[in-house]
Amino acid sequence: MQIKDTHLHQGLRKRLIEKLKAKGIDFPEVIAAIAKVPRHVFFDEAFREMAYDDIAFQIGAGQTISHPSTVAFQTQLLELKKGEKVLEIGTGSGYQTCILMEMGVKVFTIERQKSLYDKTKLFLPEMGYSPRFFYGDGFAGLPAFAPFDKVIITCGAPFVPQELLKQLKTGGIMVIPVGEGEKQTMWRLVKIAENQYDKDEFGQFSFVPMLEKKAKDK
Repeated sequence: MQIKDTHLHQGLRKRLIEKLKAKGIDFPEVIAAIAKVPRHVFFDEAFREMAYDDIAFQIGAGQTISHPSTVAFQTQLLELKKGEKVLEIGTGSGYQTCILMEMGVKVFTIERQKSLYDKTKLFLPEMGYSPRFFYGDGFAGLPAFAPFDKVIITCGAPFVPQELLKQLKTGGIMVIPVGEGEKQTMWRLVKIAENQYDKDEFGQFSFVPMLEKKAKDK
């Protein structure tokens, strides 16, 4: 697939990056990833002029592509190192997945919505990104591929799923928005020993809810 990434698009990304820096996004690797991934290709043609505004946007199946600042903030909290194994809960449009891959990590990504899974599994490889895709229940994670260095949840969780904590390496980091309702609190959990975690909170965010119990294919 030929990605149309014009000078205009690149200029809009530079402007977006300045906005992100003003909001405290200062990890050079995160900034470089945001600068490289063409966010506009995740939007329908009619809405592409909005792609570099710091807004969330509907992508179908009741899901959204998160604010660029939220994507950047969650990525920064993960403190990624090249070569790490990362479990992503909620593939969605695949934009966050691409940002993670630009950081040089191995991504295992789960999507519960079949229509989004089918679309993104085809689309991302066309862009040159090939994570491991899974259709399933994010609450269950991927025990067969555990442990993971990092876990990122890109939807609002009513609680921290214990299965995901089990799949995190000692010394690993989980970033998860926790809470029911319109707003969630961003938590970063560091696994310091088996069943022992340090927790920090990083303010209020708004995500679509994390969905349990995968629907069976028809």
